[in-house]
Amino acid sequence: MQPRPAPEWRTTEWINTPEPLSLERLRGKVVLLHAFQMLCRGCVERGLPQAQRVAELFAGAPLVVVGLHTVFENHDAQGIDALRAFVAERRLTFPIGVDAPGPAGDPIPQTMRAYGMQGTPTTVLIDAQGRRRRQILGPHDDLLLGAELQALLTEAQATPIIA
Repeated sequence: MQPRPAPEWRTTEWINTPEPLSLERLRGKVVLLHAFQMLCRGCVERGLPQAQRVAELFAGAPLVVVGLHTVFENHDAQGIDALRAFVAERRLTFPIGVDAPGPAGDPIPQTMRAYGMQGTPTTVLIDAQGRRRRQILGPHDDLLLGAELQALLTEAQATPIIA
């Protein structure tokens, strides 16, 4: 994937953070964006546990794990109250934004559309410059993800941040 500026997230609410997050605020850090739905089996069984492990293993590193609850089906069953209960039950500690609904009845949420996501789970790696470097639909191998994150962290340490 050719590095290009990652689209800014369009969210309506946030969980596990006192303030809304933005790519601008996270400049200088590597970002792992994990797009999910509560009713997505692959998200629940593989993607979210992986994101939580990354958040724990890379604590202290210039890396931030951000969840994006991007609902494109079963909208009524995946509201904010259900999401809050789900996050607490799963003991997810990383910040989670709720993707803004699509305009004029579009079932595809705004950030999902801006990134061209094809479904969930989707993992997006964003470098310290705010550029999208990789986007993966479906489960992602732990070892490969760790190597990709370490490469981005090493690159971030060697490259000055361009404003």
